[in-house]
Amino acid sequence: MQHPYLLHLSSDPVFNEVLQDAVPRELKKNTNLTLFLYTSIINQQLSAKVGDVIFNRFLALYDGNEPTSQQVLDTPFETLKAIGLSKSKTDYIKNVAQFDVDHGLQYEKLHEMTDDEVSRLVTSIKGIGIWSAQNLLMFGLGREDVFSADDLIIQNTMAALFGLDKSDKKKFKEDMHKLSAQWSP
Repeated sequence: MQHPYLLHLSSDPVFNEVLQDAVPRELKKNTNLTLFLYTSIINQQLSAKVGDVIFNRFLALYDGNEPTSQQVLDTPFETLKAIGLSKSKTDYIKNVAQFDVDHGLQYEKLHEMTDDEVSRLVTSIKGIGIWSAQNLLMFGLGREDVFSADDLIIQNTMAALFGLDKSDKKKFKEDMHKLSAQWSP
């Protein structure tokens, strides 16, 4: 028996062809949301391999453990930069840690919030944009009905699969959202 989401998405003729041999996947939650955001910041605009190296260096600063936000705040700026982080990424990681200390980014708190509330909350942190917020919703909180129109891979794939014209960015995003609405929830 196919997973319900595969059955649902297969009602779209284009997806039906693409999903013929798809293997069902479960979204796994990542309940340490600050670590999730640190990881997102570290990996931005890097290959997966380089991102993994820097992330492992980050964890090594804390003896391989997931650091508390206070530990991150107590880590000297230059120590974070020395593991391969840019000044901006170091600032953004510190911003996330400070926000967590000041306002809280606990899984239980965000789990109770709507998608829009979570997005507004985390994008108020300098360095966290809508793409990171959507990834947090999906891969941190396990929300399945999130469409990330700003994701370049999704944009390129949708343009190729559905023949969408990318020359007018506003219309392109409207077309993507119109198509994705059919796939909800």
